[in-house]
Amino acid sequence: MTVVTTNDHIDTGADVRFRIRAGILSVVVSTVLLGAKFVAYRLTGSTAILSDALESIVNVVAATFAVFSLHLAATPADRNHPYGHGKIEFFSATFEGGLIAFAAVLIIYQAISALVQGVEVRQLDVGLAITAGAGLVNLLLGGFLVRTGRHHKSLTLVADGKHVLSDFWTTVGVIIGLALVWATAIAYFDPLVAVIVAINLGWTGIKLVRHAAGGLLDAEDEALVAQLVSVLNDTVEPGVIRVHQVRAIRSGHFNYIEAHLVMPEFWTVERAHDSADALEQRLLGAGQIDGAFVFHVDPCRRGLCDTCEIADCPIRVAPFRRRVPLTVEDVVEPDVRAQPV
Repeated sequence: MTVVTTNDHIDTGADVRFRIRAGILSVVVSTVLLGAKFVAYRLTGSTAILSDALESIVNVVAATFAVFSLHLAATPADRNHPYGHGKIEFFSATFEGGLIAFAAVLIIYQAISALVQGVEVRQLDVGLAITAGAGLVNLLLGGFLVRTGRHHKSLTLVADGKHVLSDFWTTVGVIIGLALVWATAIAYFDPLVAVIVAINLGWTGIKLVRHAAGGLLDAEDEALVAQLVSVLNDTVEPGVIRVHQVRAIRSGHFNYIEAHLVMPEFWTVERAHDSADALEQRLLGAGQIDGAFVFHVDPCRRGLCDTCEIADCPIRVAPFRRRVPLTVEDVVEPDVRAQPV
């Protein structure tokens, strides 16, 4: 028997508006900072500041695409997309990670060109002031986006926030490089710092692409499964003897969870259905998991009597000993003791 349950707390208009406003804020701030960094580059001629400005171009493009993704992800499921549109957030994160890696390649190219053609920097004091101010704004914006994305379960905002924070660290590297040039009068520190910054950026982009690609390919969400197991151990009541063959994927902020529930074989279909419904409500209430649950009910086959707490079981063949806590390894595998003998 399969029991399909969903929760109605899919999203609220306030949640959607807040996520989109956060995305628009990112676009506006990134655009202003892009202008400031190009002013700093024109004043100083610094390759390191140019690398910082190139990354800001990526920030603007990625943030604009993120706003579109957030809007589409909030669109309800329809006939053509029965699982909703949340996967666009993984696509957005992949796109952003690719842009970060591309920016790293451009920065390395500019740095090598500067090393070959010669380096000349000027007005370092003004350039440092503008760059430091832009870095501080990025730090505040990135922290806000990451916190907002995690709170509202939006991978797009988290990815955008991490990108903005990587821009902050880029700025820190630029400031260090310009400070070395100012202190030592060795101009070649400028492109060398740009190369170091680019390598760090490239690694950040690769990690972001790998994480988002896993979501696009429906890779198991280990954090979601671990959260589910923790809640199950606190909420499962007598009657649900074991939980196994759990499959959990995330689509934007929404989750799709399948699981096999082992229940007493003498229970009626109605009783098993009611128990599965009650379990779903406890999971939603205790675990704060937004999503749809598909529960397949398996009969116990008398293979789990020693872990079953049903006191009035008429078919028990072994005394109850103890309930075995669930683990991530247990719930994702079939329970062989629950199979027919």
